[in-house]
Amino acid sequence: MAIQADQLTTKKCLPCEGGVARYSLQEATAQLEHLPGWSLTDEGRRIRKDWLVKNFMAAIEFFNLVAKLAEQEGHHPDLHLEGYRNMSIELWTHAIGGLSENDFILAAKIDQLPIKTQAAR
Repeated sequence: MAIQADQLTTKKCLPCEGGVARYSLQEATAQLEHLPGWSLTDEGRRIRKDWLVKNFMAAIEFFNLVAKLAEQEGHHPDLHLEGYRNMSIELWTHAIGGLSENDFILAAKIDQLPIKTQAAR
């Protein structure tokens, strides 16, 4: 059953060394309905969100906030920066090779962080 984003943000990521069932494609798709902008990648084994930020420093500031959050949660995303303003974050639970509740918890918490995006033209 999918969990609302505001409920996900009240949870804490739990240590995962394997032995946890991966989300099915159907479960992951249902959960993403509550996380705008996030999409499935890698045949449904990862989630990703992309941003066009104001400038290079805005990207680095955001990544620093994400890094602090990831350390607090004990769950670490892949951070990507290309062309100095094109940012993306990819999440999955490495120990199980797919998605767990931790990924959706961290995605919901990342969505609460302030980010300086490029103004619409």
